[in-house]
Amino acid sequence: MMPQKPTKSLSEYDVIEPIGKRVVVRKDDNKRTTKGGIVLPDTHEIPVITGRVIAISKAIENDEDQTIRQYDKVLFDPREAIPVELEHDNRLFVVSLDRVLAIFRRSRPGGAAKAAGAGGADDEEG
Repeated sequence: MMPQKPTKSLSEYDVIEPIGKRVVVRKDDNKRTTKGGIVLPDTHEIPVITGRVIAISKAIENDEDQTIRQYDKVLFDPREAIPVELEHDNRLFVVSLDRVLAIFRRSRPGGAAKAAGAGGADDEEG
C-alpha cells in the first residue's frame, strides 16, 4: 500500500498570526436580516463593522503604548481589511491597526480600585 501524499488544504491550518501592526478580527454577524428571515441587500455605502479581536501581532503585543488586546470588541473599517478563508463561516479579517477605529470598553462604576479586584481586569499592569 502506498503512503498517502500530504495534501495542502485550508483545513490543515487552524491558526493565523498577523505580522506587523495588524490584528485578526472575527466579524460580528450582520444585522441585515429581518425577523421573518428576509436578507436585506447591502447598500452602495460600505459601513463600518464590529468584531472581536482573535489574534494580535507580536509588534502590537510588545508595544506598551498599544491598548488593543486579544478578545477586545472593536469597530473597524472593512475597505482594506483582508478576508481570510480559515473557518467555515469566512468571517475572519486581517486588519491594519490604523483601520481599527475604536475599542469597546465597559465603564467601571465605583472607580478603578473596585475594578482592580474584579476578575476581568487582569490585562492591566499596575
